[in-house]
Amino acid sequence: MAENTGLMTEVAVVGAGPAGLLAAIALAAAGIDTVLIGRRAPEDHRTTALMAGSVTALETLGVWPLCRDHAAALKTLRIADATARLLRAPEARFTAAEIDLPAFAHNIENRHLVAAMEARAEMLPTLRRLPLNARAVTTGQEARIALDDDSAIAAQLVIGADGARSLCRAAAGIATRQRPYPQHALTYNIGHARAHGNVSTEFHTEAGPFTLVPLPGLRSSVICVVDPPEAEDLHALDDEALSRETERRSHFVLGKVSVEPGRGLFPLAAETAETFARARIALVGEAAHRVPPIGAQGLNLGLRDAATIAELVTDAVAAGRDPGGEAVLSRYDTMRASDVRGRTIAIDLLNRSLLSGFLPVQGARGLGLYLLNRIGPLRRAVMREGIAPQLAQPRLMRGDTLP
Repeated sequence: MAENTGLMTEVAVVGAGPAGLLAAIALAAAGIDTVLIGRRAPEDHRTTALMAGSVTALETLGVWPLCRDHAAALKTLRIADATARLLRAPEARFTAAEIDLPAFAHNIENRHLVAAMEARAEMLPTLRRLPLNARAVTTGQEARIALDDDSAIAAQLVIGADGARSLCRAAAGIATRQRPYPQHALTYNIGHARAHGNVSTEFHTEAGPFTLVPLPGLRSSVICVVDPPEAEDLHALDDEALSRETERRSHFVLGKVSVEPGRGLFPLAAETAETFARARIALVGEAAHRVPPIGAQGLNLGLRDAATIAELVTDAVAAGRDPGGEAVLSRYDTMRASDVRGRTIAIDLLNRSLLSGFLPVQGARGLGLYLLNRIGPLRRAVMREGIAPQLAQPRLMRGDTLP
């Protein structure tokens, strides 16, 4: 069957996860002719701790009012050393009020976030939604996307938000650097007897962090990072047995626990694209980078990608420049490189410090937490940079509309 080549657009977004949806909404809200390509994903019970900048961007775009009742504020972050090692780090607590924020982040189930973003997308007349998959992308004077119904779209720019096995990344000839970890993450949600008090608690163990993150009401999400055999064993437990194991690993801070349906299990790895844009293709989200679920950085990085490319494209169109031209792509790569790579390195060092049995490494980790506890200006600077990096905050995340 011959391809239908009649559809043209300024920007085509490939991938309908949160990063792709944010990019499409931001562009369409600014009046850019945008097509969003991707089938709706199955309902996802995993959660995301949306940092303050991400919440601001969603508020600015009219998404946050549609989902904020499903989110819980993270007002305090607690880190506790649950290892049995000779050198143990002191407990550390960080409060959002200390840096004049109502919360560090808001934790929400992805299904509620995506539903709100899809509802907002439907309100925008300059956004067309195609519930199809891309099967090929080619670039030249324009980008061309072949779809699985044998139609095709021509675009000045393709935003690749199509995940870790990105078709768009491959089409642009962009390689990645990968670093696997000897760990798996088991994710699930729980109900519990005691109030969480809007405190997110991270227990550091020899195998990785065990983290409890508040959800609305007497509920929390769990991220359990352990070695692969142990992760498989935990995943195989029935609900009652996993509930009891969760109580033990959480040191009973939430009282009696009841595991909810829906578990995720995935290997940990870091992967970063060698460049984030090339040949009329800009990568966002996991198409550009993957990091372990430590410090709630993954999706927040992807949302910063999306807000950044939307800002650059709207500025280019307003100035009469090519939104998929080399100037835009080069600027995007420069703006995102230091943020992504810097945070990937920080997460890698933290994760490796947990796994290392080398006493000087354990001592350095303990000293770092001790200094953060004792030196207020240092603690506040670290908190501000972790939540809202000054050099990587696009306008949407500062509350400014586009263009």
